[in-house]
Amino acid sequence: MKHPDHLRCLLPVLAALLLNACSAPRFQEDSPRTVLPPRLGVDHARMADGYRLPLARWLPSGAPRAAVLALHGFNDYHRAFAGLGPALAARGMAVYAYDQRGFGATATRGRWPGSGRLVEDARSMAKLLKQRHEGLPLYLLGESMGGAVAMTLLGGDDPPPVAGAVLIAPAVWARETMPLYQRAALWLGARLLPGLSLTGESLRIRASDNDAMLRRLGADPLVIHRSRIDTLYGLGNLMDRALAAAPHLKVPALILYGMHDQIIPRPPVCRMLATLPTQGQWRFALYGEGYHMLTRDLQGARVLADIGRWLEDRHAPLPSGSEVPPRVLHGLRKKGCDALWRQAGRRMAAAP
Repeated sequence: MKHPDHLRCLLPVLAALLLNACSAPRFQEDSPRTVLPPRLGVDHARMADGYRLPLARWLPSGAPRAAVLALHGFNDYHRAFAGLGPALAARGMAVYAYDQRGFGATATRGRWPGSGRLVEDARSMAKLLKQRHEGLPLYLLGESMGGAVAMTLLGGDDPPPVAGAVLIAPAVWARETMPLYQRAALWLGARLLPGLSLTGESLRIRASDNDAMLRRLGADPLVIHRSRIDTLYGLGNLMDRALAAAPHLKVPALILYGMHDQIIPRPPVCRMLATLPTQGQWRFALYGEGYHMLTRDLQGARVLADIGRWLEDRHAPLPSGSEVPPRVLHGLRKKGCDALWRQAGRRMAAAP
């Protein structure tokens, strides 16, 4: 997922254009008109408005014990789970991942569909999978932007009846946690230069320590490599909603981040942790060698093992030992964000 910090270089240009007429960025409407019942096909799902979402599935050799709906990150597509899907299928789970609207091989690739549509697509997919696997527990799994979609859905009105959620580096970098210059650049850019596309290549941000995987993504034609400013603005809207949904996240959840994540800064992560329900059924793991793309990092096998174990038994210890103890999290409000990372770092350094 690209992050909006690369808009800082645009601020002087955007300010010079401020004399031009400003208008709010236009996205596709958030509430599509119902045309047909959503349907799950072999290689795609059709939404209520007729929109087709390419679909991949990884099924166990026998009867599944659970179903998992996986939501990919910003500018990615369903192949983000090409490693996770088979790993969970080997544990007896039916895994489904689709190209979210505006990404991958969808018809409106590269255009932001609106946060509401992304959330409603996820709701429709969850309903379809509950029908397909009646009687089985259904889990939502979201990476980065996909985690933000899952949080917004589960923390909103009328959440689907899921058994839990796995949130892999969820994108919660809401505007309230951004510096003023970033918020200003994003606001102006979306109104004055909405169609301008940026790559973010000059930022030298590492999304993962797995260089071979990053090179493959760079050569993948279905991965979006340039993002429109209005799309980044829309992503900001979604992250606002995800962070606001954190206090209302009532389902069991496994929340995972890497200590070297250069995409989602620490302050919004700590804000999310501080606002999650104090009596919630959520658990938090922080990986000492982890970056943003945790399941595809060089230590991704450890993360996959933790996810698989939690899905099998939400109360079992995580095999990696990366879980942050509840007592550390409870002291977050008093000690602050940096203290959490320091204490977690000391604990990991002392581990055998």
